[in-house]
Amino acid sequence: MEGDSWRVEPLVCNELLTAGIWRVVTPEGSFIAKRLDDRRDTPVSEWHAHITANAQVPQHWSYWAREVLAYETSLPAAYAGSGIEGPTSLVVDRRPDRAELWLEDVDGRPGEEWDLDDYGAAAEALGRAHAPFLTGRPLPDYDWLSRRFLREYSVEKPVDWNLLDDDRAWAQPLVRDHFPPELREGARRLHARRDELYAVSEALPRTLSHLDFWPKNLFRRPDGAIVAIDWGFAGDGSIGEDVGNLILDTVFDHFQPAARLPMIEAAVFDAYVSGLRSGEWRGDPKLVRLGMCASAVKYDWLTPLMLTQAGAERQLAYGGREEVDATHRFRERGRALAFTAAWAAEALQLATDIGDISG
Repeated sequence: MEGDSWRVEPLVCNELLTAGIWRVVTPEGSFIAKRLDDRRDTPVSEWHAHITANAQVPQHWSYWAREVLAYETSLPAAYAGSGIEGPTSLVVDRRPDRAELWLEDVDGRPGEEWDLDDYGAAAEALGRAHAPFLTGRPLPDYDWLSRRFLREYSVEKPVDWNLLDDDRAWAQPLVRDHFPPELREGARRLHARRDELYAVSEALPRTLSHLDFWPKNLFRRPDGAIVAIDWGFAGDGSIGEDVGNLILDTVFDHFQPAARLPMIEAAVFDAYVSGLRSGEWRGDPKLVRLGMCASAVKYDWLTPLMLTQAGAERQLAYGGREEVDATHRFRERGRALAFTAAWAAEALQLATDIGDISG
């Protein structure tokens, strides 16, 4: 791909799901090249073998060809008119076991640099995007859209659940000194009742969801349009599920401090409801909050993972290439995990209070 006048820059990606991503700079401009394959050559481990097996299942969250199929079928255009769009696809080359995408290198402010106004704009556009599917429009009829994402993504994470009850794990200095005292009981309660939370989420009104709606996948163009990249998880999701993901991932991945979680939550929730209303959805906002709060179960696995990582010599950022400050990492994630556990508890109470949650 590289020639005398081209420059290729590797970008961070999840190598379990993606063969590689690069920014390609040419004399005429730049574009993003992404390679996908069915992961059959992934190094052997229990988790890698699981990903490899399910990469062949069209409705599983890790299905390898979903993103290229999304661009082949112009799936992002299902959000047309909402203020959310996908990047322009330049080349879509799909083979039986691999594919290559050349996509627009989006000119816009990346989500890692957003402020509250940007989060609100994205959430309001997302509400407008979701509203048609909540008011009678059927989801696209593709057998490769993901199903039961929230349940399968969380349940399948390879963590040691016994650590939630292990006194030695909670006595580790990074945990003892930086996790809120209420987190241990909150995490245990969330895990014990996660099947109820999955059932709540799955009973809520359904919409076409991006399901990876977090700052690294979002840009805001100079004209205000929101560009969402990486449609590899897209499929059936509940009302409020995508905004729950946006709020929590913003802090879990250190784009905003945990102390701002209540402000981010308020801005995103209110804007999303406003977008739904402008899209003529007239349902009960309590259902939106229920979907948002129930999405906390996606992160059930993160507490035992952090308990495992508390003994590591180095703490690494997303992608596993850059080291981050351990104290900051555990303080911020501990606060966010406690916030997440509180959401889960609120969701269970809301579901009881509302009764019929099907909308």
